[in-house]
Amino acid sequence: MYVLQGGRVADVDGTREADVAVADGEIVAVGNDTDLAAAEADATDAEPTEIDVSGNVVAPGLIDAHVHLMMDGRPDVATAVSDSDYTASYRAASNLEAAVEAGVTTVRDLGSRGTLALDAGEAVDAGDLDGPRVLACGRNVIMTGGHGNWFGREADGPAEVRKAAREQLKAGADVLKCMATGGVLTEGAVTGAPELTPDELAAFTDAAAPTGTPTAAHAHGEVGIKNAAEAGITSVEHGTFMDREAAEMMADRGTYWVPTASALRGIVENGIEAGIPADAVAKAEDAAERFGDAWEHALDADVPIAMGTDAGTPFNSFEGIPRELSLMVDHGLSPADALEAATVNAADLLGLDDVGRVAEGYRADLVVLDGDPNSDADAWRDPEAVFVDGDRVV
Repeated sequence: MYVLQGGRVADVDGTREADVAVADGEIVAVGNDTDLAAAEADATDAEPTEIDVSGNVVAPGLIDAHVHLMMDGRPDVATAVSDSDYTASYRAASNLEAAVEAGVTTVRDLGSRGTLALDAGEAVDAGDLDGPRVLACGRNVIMTGGHGNWFGREADGPAEVRKAAREQLKAGADVLKCMATGGVLTEGAVTGAPELTPDELAAFTDAAAPTGTPTAAHAHGEVGIKNAAEAGITSVEHGTFMDREAAEMMADRGTYWVPTASALRGIVENGIEAGIPADAVAKAEDAAERFGDAWEHALDADVPIAMGTDAGTPFNSFEGIPRELSLMVDHGLSPADALEAATVNAADLLGLDDVGRVAEGYRADLVVLDGDPNSDADAWRDPEAVFVDGDRVV
């Protein structure tokens, strides 16, 4: 058992002076000396270790709802096709280490080859790898030749889509992911064009329903977004061309939006000169011009937002995940709203009810920061310490 003493606590419930007591990977008390003394007596007979965090802020670890563990931010993602499974596995291990060192304690992988991300999650759980806990979809379900076809599970027609989704569930998927529209990084794909049909999307969500498994849809164009929302998809990823009607549909249905601002920014800021394919740069620049409108519609309609970065795409590194909070603030969220999106909202989306807060009974996923993330979205840079399930990893 240990106690983080002398600092402040910051989460969705605000920023306040408090100590935090942790035992067996769980937060057992948050408060004053009296509260902590009672918790210590209940939790253990041993003398707790005291960790001085005076002048610092204790916050919940970040949750990134959209990453790709097999990718490394290279300019041309297609060049990873020829990498061996072993190479991809080493890269995933490196990405996990980089993420947790940045204060990220949970990630959701939304597409990797085979069972790579599912296996990575098991390795973290077993203590074989240091990193954030991993929830994963297995392979994306896509139309034949659709966006991400080089690592997805191609399927056409409702019956095939349903079978493909069930295959991921059989492999142990925590979430099911499909491609509702084209995308930026697949050559020849039209970014906003619908790919899976409404009937196929309905079959996809139907396959997830018996187990209550969340679903996610890559969707840039407004038609694809509306198709996904109508089908009951849990979260729309990217949502770049979201119009007012799509935003209102999502808000009415409680469909989460995972904007992944870092993905577009990484491509647009670096461009062709950095080795990114011209086709991808042109599509990203067009998408970036319309992304601001999507934010306006989403905020006006009060669409629920969860943080995700698409980490692994060009110049979008795992160590840079916290930058997403600042980008969300640039697009209209307050720092406190960005913190909410990256903690309790993301936890709700992932189906986790014991992470995302610094509160009694929650997992001890904690980050010690120099600044207050409720007032400064840049407070996440260079965390002083990171704890995952109570274990100090940084």
